[in-house]
Amino acid sequence: MTATLDNLAPIDESITIQQLTLDPYPIYERLRAHAPVLRVKSVGRTLLTKAEDTKYVKDNPVLFSSNDPATPMERAFRAHTLMRKDGEEHARERGAMAPSFSAKNITQCWTPIYTEIAEQFVSALPRGETVDLFPVLAGPYAARTLTRLLGIPEASDDDMQRWSQILIDGAGNFGWADELFAQCDTANDEMDALFAQAVEKHVKEPNQSALSVMVNADDPIPMSQIYSNVKIAIGGGINEPRDALLTIIYGLLSNPDQFEACKTDGLWLQAFEEGVRWVAPIQVSSRLVTEDTEIRGCHIPKGDTVMTIQASANHDEDLYEDGHLYNIFRPKQQHQAFGNGPHFCQGTHVARRMIANIMLPMLFDRFPNMTLPDPSKVDFYGFGFRGPRHLPVTLN
Repeated sequence: MTATLDNLAPIDESITIQQLTLDPYPIYERLRAHAPVLRVKSVGRTLLTKAEDTKYVKDNPVLFSSNDPATPMERAFRAHTLMRKDGEEHARERGAMAPSFSAKNITQCWTPIYTEIAEQFVSALPRGETVDLFPVLAGPYAARTLTRLLGIPEASDDDMQRWSQILIDGAGNFGWADELFAQCDTANDEMDALFAQAVEKHVKEPNQSALSVMVNADDPIPMSQIYSNVKIAIGGGINEPRDALLTIIYGLLSNPDQFEACKTDGLWLQAFEEGVRWVAPIQVSSRLVTEDTEIRGCHIPKGDTVMTIQASANHDEDLYEDGHLYNIFRPKQQHQAFGNGPHFCQGTHVARRMIANIMLPMLFDRFPNMTLPDPSKVDFYGFGFRGPRHLPVTLN
């Protein structure tokens, strides 16, 4: 790290995206202690690693805009999505899907459907065998439930997971690799064709799904933005619950006392909240600085892009003791895994319900003696989004 002129944040030329992808937490711990505001050349952004700063930025959308023109997201999604909008424009597009996420719909509509889907997957798991829960449970469960919520049940589990990963990779394609954007174009073409067919069905037979609610609204948003809303939900609505579920299972199986307490006392919600704090499924977010400002004595010029590191904020020593450990018994403390401010994750309550209320108790009721035969086979991965790529367990 070297000092710079005009009181700018120090700049680091040694941290690589690969390092942040493989194991970012030791880096974030070092930055919180020594350089909580740091320009990282490989990322092209000013990283903010303290919880106070990440919350401040998210809570001030006028000064820190979501409309970052340097992000690859617009190219990947072929749309200026609501994730990169602020104010009334953002509120209108977010609100277009809101009825599908109402408490009434979650309880009366989605919970019965999600429970039925969970039962299908859990009952198909082979008792006594060792299986990888990523491909046989977490991924397809997240995909299939999302097709119902969005109103595209014709989409296969495999297509949904493939589209989601391509969109995520494209949105994080900070190296602007042409081959990755070509994959995004193919996926967009496939999704657009499916959406067009689904829209015709929903116009004739309205329901509570997000696509149906949007196309049948009294004052609908443009069809291009309806499509982009669904794509945003596909991009985030699979990996977040998938990775959270796998992380929680790993955390519980790695801590037998916590596992027993969950089964005995039904502490599934605590297990859920601790899991997403411990390894945030969405690790980072970018914001464009609209006016010259200052953070921790560092000058942040207008036009700069800051990156809030939720993953680091959720381990901040100011708030959490031994934040690097999974501990469902820790004192209750608000985390930032679902963000805050206007862009607070719209699917938060659905994710809690599908994992804490449905999947975890159902899974461990059927397999109360599940074990982790080889923890070294569990490999967490990802910079922008993070979770285990493999979770082999023995189903007892």
